[in-house]
Amino acid sequence: MINEDKSCWKATRDGYGKGLVSLGKADERIVVLSADLTESTRANWFKDEFPERFFSFGVAEQDMMSTAAGFALSGKIPFCCSFGVFASGRAWEQIRVSAAYMNININIGGTHGGVTVGPDGATHQALEEIALMRLLPHMSVVVPCDAAEAEKATIASAAIKGPVYLRLGREKLPIITDGYDDFEIGKAHIIREGNDLTIIACGIMVFHAIKASDSLKAEGIDAGVINLHTVKPIDRPAILTAAERTGAIVTAEEHLVACGMGSAVAEVLIEELPVPVEMVGVRDRFGESGAPWDLMKKLKLMPEDIVTAAKRVLKRKKQVSR
Repeated sequence: MINEDKSCWKATRDGYGKGLVSLGKADERIVVLSADLTESTRANWFKDEFPERFFSFGVAEQDMMSTAAGFALSGKIPFCCSFGVFASGRAWEQIRVSAAYMNININIGGTHGGVTVGPDGATHQALEEIALMRLLPHMSVVVPCDAAEAEKATIASAAIKGPVYLRLGREKLPIITDGYDDFEIGKAHIIREGNDLTIIACGIMVFHAIKASDSLKAEGIDAGVINLHTVKPIDRPAILTAAERTGAIVTAEEHLVACGMGSAVAEVLIEELPVPVEMVGVRDRFGESGAPWDLMKKLKLMPEDIVTAAKRVLKRKKQVSR
């Protein structure tokens, strides 16, 4: 059950900040680099505990990534922090050459992903960074669904060979993964197994997928839910097992549909087990300024939009089975 008491909700960026402090206490090789957004990314929590291992670069994301490469090559484990739109976009060339090409452990915390940044508007709402990061060879891409999972993902990323991109949010969310301790980068979290269709989601949309599954159940439709927190390396067995079991997939993400998590799922299915797929996400547009949940409604990223997509995919499933 999801705790609907919003006083208990936390942002995934908070889990990231907590994870950085835990790593700092456990390993002196951990260093944190910030690009002028120390408090917003929760890197200030690490700074307060370990000021000698914290470095601020101002509005210079490219310099931050290049310096992180130097740290990594010197035996340190760097974590770079900025808004996702800046970390992925402004510094993409440096990430490509200095992190991905050299396949070194540079961990990038891209906060304020998606439209739930709200009033900051389109320039600060990262809707493209999953695509930008997942196409890079060697890059792992993780999109935690809650603060607890974000903390685990942050800690786990320090031990991964190669670069890692952590996509984090500002809006507070319910804790879904309490008591679920078996987090592993690259292994999906099966929340529910369904018989009629499977909803595969990441980030905030896992919360919405669970609510959509509840609504569908009330109508006699059995919808499974998979928390695909790792977009890359993708959990092919989990996706294929769900497709074989239910024969229909809905993907849900707070990101552009083009080249995002849904596209990654579709690539797996096209190659091995084609089934009807419907994708819930942002379609070929930028965000805009507004209240976070108003924007989610306007861009059709709510539980009811997943329900609508589920009914569409079930119609297609029936047509295929004839």
